[in-house]
Amino acid sequence: MWADAYPAKGQPFHRGVEVQVLENAYGNTRGYTTHGDIFPIHGARMTPVNGRGGARAFPIENRSKPSPEWNHYRVVCNNGDISLAVNGKLVTQGKESWPRKGYICLESEGSPVQFRNMKLKELPSTGAKPEETANVLDGFRSLYTGVDLAGWEGGKWQSNDWRLNGIKAEKRLVYREKFANYSFFADWRGKSIYLPFKLPNIREFGWLSESQTGVRPGKWNRIKVIRVPGSTTVQINGKTVVVATHEEEQLSSGNLELLPGAEFANLFVKPLKASSGGRKKAPQKIHE
Repeated sequence: MWADAYPAKGQPFHRGVEVQVLENAYGNTRGYTTHGDIFPIHGARMTPVNGRGGARAFPIENRSKPSPEWNHYRVVCNNGDISLAVNGKLVTQGKESWPRKGYICLESEGSPVQFRNMKLKELPSTGAKPEETANVLDGFRSLYTGVDLAGWEGGKWQSNDWRLNGIKAEKRLVYREKFANYSFFADWRGKSIYLPFKLPNIREFGWLSESQTGVRPGKWNRIKVIRVPGSTTVQINGKTVVVATHEEEQLSSGNLELLPGAEFANLFVKPLKASSGGRKKAPQKIHE
């Protein structure tokens, strides 16, 4: 609930408040149960009701049925408060959530899950402020399907679920579609500090020092790039490392390339109009 439009850095999942759906066979532990925990993930915040010292709220009663039976969840999200009823009875609650306005996101963590009879009733707005609102969907599209290398060409790269593995690759992986003006972001992790990208109308990143980039070897990093005629902006792990101006009226189209020796995830691009800096799209509906 209240999820961002795009996955968190180095994750296939989104920042938000998770309402857990877990098969009973996993069993219950001190750290989790199988029947309706509520907890913030990947940078979100929530104060639990019936917690155990952390941010996770635990159900007061076990009411879930084992697979293949169906379970009924009723989730109420209102002004940062969230509650869950399992099969007709309120069992779990959280409060003071942040963000408190965002998207509804369905997840599967490595095995099948089925949903049916999904119904939504929107409650009166409580006036969430911009800083209390999740990141919105604003025209980016994914360059990686998660199941194959559709759209790419290159040798010995591996599609590994949400990760694109080029650690043992010998050649660059090239995206066939070309871009001139664009905004791009992606996650990667490798053993060195170098930036394993070759982007249209941007020269190689080898001239950037470790102190400039803030790259963390062995950890997930996120790069964001905006390239339009006259300017280049590069951000790494939330820090702006390049703001450059150029004397040019138009850019030529080129390919986006991934370099060997790293893993990649969450590859997104948005073509831009040179004059406006980006396509204007109608705002997407998100929920409090």
